[in-house]
Amino acid sequence: MSFQSLLLWPENPGLSLVVLVVLAMGFMYAARRPVHELLRALGQMIGGPMRLAARSLAQAAADIHQRNKAVLLAHGRQELGSRVEREFERLAAIVTRDLQGYPTLQRKLLDEITKIEEDYKKCGEVPPPPPDWTDAVAAVANVKSAGNELVLRVLEEIKRSVTTIHDKAIGEYRKSYETRHKILESFMPFWRSVDKNLAQVEKNLATLQSSVSTVDAHMTKYEAINAATDKAQHALTVSAFTQFFISLLVMTVAAGGAFINFKLIALPMSEMVGAGDYITSSLRTSEVAALVIIFVEASMGLFLLEAMRVTHLFPRIASLNEVLRKRMLWIALSLLVTLAGVEAALALMRDMLIADKQALLHSLATVQAAATEGWVGRIPTAGQMLLGFILPFALAFIAIPLESLIHSARTVGGAALIAFVRALSVLLRVTSQAVRQASRVLIRLYDVAIVVPLLAERFARQGRRSDRKGRAAADFDAERTHA
Repeated sequence: MSFQSLLLWPENPGLSLVVLVVLAMGFMYAARRPVHELLRALGQMIGGPMRLAARSLAQAAADIHQRNKAVLLAHGRQELGSRVEREFERLAAIVTRDLQGYPTLQRKLLDEITKIEEDYKKCGEVPPPPPDWTDAVAAVANVKSAGNELVLRVLEEIKRSVTTIHDKAIGEYRKSYETRHKILESFMPFWRSVDKNLAQVEKNLATLQSSVSTVDAHMTKYEAINAATDKAQHALTVSAFTQFFISLLVMTVAAGGAFINFKLIALPMSEMVGAGDYITSSLRTSEVAALVIIFVEASMGLFLLEAMRVTHLFPRIASLNEVLRKRMLWIALSLLVTLAGVEAALALMRDMLIADKQALLHSLATVQAAATEGWVGRIPTAGQMLLGFILPFALAFIAIPLESLIHSARTVGGAALIAFVRALSVLLRVTSQAVRQASRVLIRLYDVAIVVPLLAERFARQGRRSDRKGRAAADFDAERTHA
């Protein structure tokens, strides 16, 4: 259908277009109210479900937030409870180790203090008073000789005796003071022993106080978690995000170690299971066998750490009795050591295969390369064997970051899901509002398209309103004139 066929008068297209526009405006003006209702209904039909979906998603986000909060607080309560339990066990060990000897220490201190008191009392003893004959000597000293030779001799004899007795008394006094000084000097070892014992007591009490402070801090956090405060939730969320990214980093490093381990045993495994055997078009059986060995090593490491109660991914293992748990521990350790030995042998086999390949290439070459003999040539072989033996034990510890990653991924995934649901809710709400506004814009555009009939209608209404006002004024004047 060509454009000319739509014209009423093909020889006069301008007039035809004007007539078509007038007819279209008339039709659109006649259908104005139904079209407006249709556009409003379309806006409500599209925007209403979107708003309802946005409200539902917002409510779902709130429910997910509450559920994640409950799970986060429960996990934090369990983890902090385990820490408090370990702190109490350590505190009990400290009390048993440091405070169980306190009765003996107390008796020792009491004995030393008693000894010090007795020695102090001995030091406090005064020498005996001078004898009574000193008064007689004083009386004799008052006797006057008057030149009598007999009296002089008696006095000289008395003087000599008194001097001898005086020197003897002075010697006894000095000996007594020396004895007391020796007793005071013997106080020093006892004082040092008392000081040492008191310092040890102070150190033990300081250690105990530090442990008690740690327990108090954990109990404060535990009470905050039980109270479900926003601060505790924020702290647990930040801790979960930190653990998630750290565990992810450690898992990435472990994946690098697993890749090196895979490259170390892939070549000898191809000789064992066949280099030309493929499971798919690009996946070799030897590669799958190497991956299976690596996964078995990681599984044995996981079971070993579970049996040691380092991780708690399998509560069934932790709930075993001591005999079965120790048996499982030794079995997992034996298998892990065996697999490590197998990897060391495969690493040696890999080095031998590479050496044989190089020897073959050198034999086919025109120039023979000088062979490296001695211990220097065996260093790479020893390094590969050592690496093949150590890597399984290093991969065994992947269970620790794996457990942390699993527990923290619940919180991180929940937070990401909440953010996604809320963003989708906001998007639906904005889209709903945009649809409703678009319906209003289309209504206005529709009115703009038929603006000429609308203006004519407005002018007609204004003319009718003016006629009505004129008639009302004329009737009012006629009534006043008649009155």
